Formats: sequence, C-alpha cells, structure tokens
Amino acid sequence: MDFQNRAKASFGGGGMASAAESNLARKRRLRELASEVIDVTKDPYLLRSHLGTYECKLCLTLHSNEGSYLAHSQGKKHQEQLAKRAARDARDNPTQAAPAKPRSELKKFLKIGRPGYNVTKQRDPQTGQHSLFFQVDLPEIAEGVIPYHRFMSAFEQRVENPDRAWQYLLVAAEPYETIAFRLPSREVDKADGKTFTHWNPDTKQFSLQFHFKLTGEQQLALRQHQRNQSYATGAVRLDGNGDGQRYTDDATPMDVNSGQAPFAQR
Repeated sequence: MDFQNRAKASFGGGGMASAAESNLARKRRLRELASEVIDVTKDPYLLRSHLGTYECKLCLTLHSNEGSYLAHSQGKKHQEQLAKRAARDARDNPTQAAPAKPRSELKKFLKIGRPGYNVTKQRDPQTGQHSLFFQVDLPEIAEGVIPYHRFMSAFEQRVENPDRAWQYLLVAAEPYETIAFRLPSREVDKADGKTFTHWNPDTKQFSLQFHFKLTGEQQLALRQHQRNQSYATGAVRLDGNGDGQRYTDDATPMDVNSGQAPFAQR
C-alpha cells in the first residue's frame, strides 16, 4: 500500500479522520469539558430510569450515560428548547415578582429631642401669594450633617387620621427627632425664586421659605383689586346734566365716555 502519496499523512502516522470519526471526537471532547464544569445532579431536566439510562425531560431523549446527556445538554436542540420554555414561562406569568433588592440598614442613633423653630406667615404685595418662612435652630446637630426637608401627603403619615385638606412639611437632622408641620393642602409654587432654603453652619440655623400658588378665586380677586386701583387714580365729577368728567393728575377734565378732553383748560 502506498502511504507516501496519501493526503496529509506520513509513514507511521494515522490517516485522515473521516467525518464520523471527527464527530465522535468532538462529542467526546464536549463530554469531558461539560463533566468538569456542570453538575448533573442539579439539572432539573435529567431523569435517571430504573434501567440505568438517562432521559432529558425537556427534549424527551434517551442517553446511555452521563457523558452522552452532557453532550446533549450543550447541543443546539436542547438550547432551543430551553429558550422556548423561558419564553412560555414569561408569557404565562407576566406579573412575576422581580427579585427583591437588598435593603440598606437604617442608621440608628440616639435622639435628643425636638429642635426649636419659628414660623412666619407672609404675603407678597405684588402677586398676592401667601408664603411661609420657617427657621429651625439646631445647635446640637451632628458634625457634617445638613438638614433636609420634604413635603408629605396626609395619606403617607400614620400619626393622625388621613385628611386630604392637609399636607405636612418634614424637617430632619441628626440627632434630633424629625419634626412635621401641618399645612393646608394647597399647591406649592415651584417656579424659580419661589422656594428658598439656607443652612448657616455658624449659627446652626436652617431657613426655608416657599409660596403657595393662587387659586382661581384669588386670581380673580387680585385682578379686580388691580382694576379698582387703576380706576381710582383720577377723580370723577358729575355736572348738572349728569355727564361724568374725570380729572387726571394735571387737572385736565376728561370725558368718562370718550376718554378725550371736551374743552381745553384756560
């Protein structure tokens, strides 16, 4: 037999492997790799029969040993069945709860009581908006701590019966107890310049001021008041005929109806 002219072969060496032999070698290599990484005892789809064979419950295939099953579990058919099973489970259980996130532990510290405070009611003379100015004294605040605040609805608290007519302003600073102020349930104006906060580390005083938005009735009353003020800038006099004449600041008589001077001042 001529071994010298065989393709990619040398004298004394094996010949080229056939396709079947290459396939067997690949499966054997996959079984060896899978047996080192995968623990078949934890596979939910592996079923051992009383005859000593192994069955894949997902693909309904029989295998003579663990290596054969491991090679099957890494194959294309088994992976496609796993993807189909996952898609079917997601479709059947759309509201499946997501895994719970780890909760951070609450910081525990010894509370020393409530801080002193002062509240001032104010009203903007230009816009007519009502505002509240809070001053909270925190002389024993912890080092490096900055007070913070937030608004809370009546349905978030558990101290009083919920009443939608009220809302609460919370101010917290370690090691003081959190204090809450009950406020009317009105919308807070969050525009620029309408909310002011300041922490003075020297005097240990926290200041907060915010404005309430005007309601529809308040806006209507404000416009009516502004019209009355603009109309009251001139005096009105009725002559004998009942015709009204308005006098401006320069004492020039003006006709109320036409807004023009009926005669020139002499």
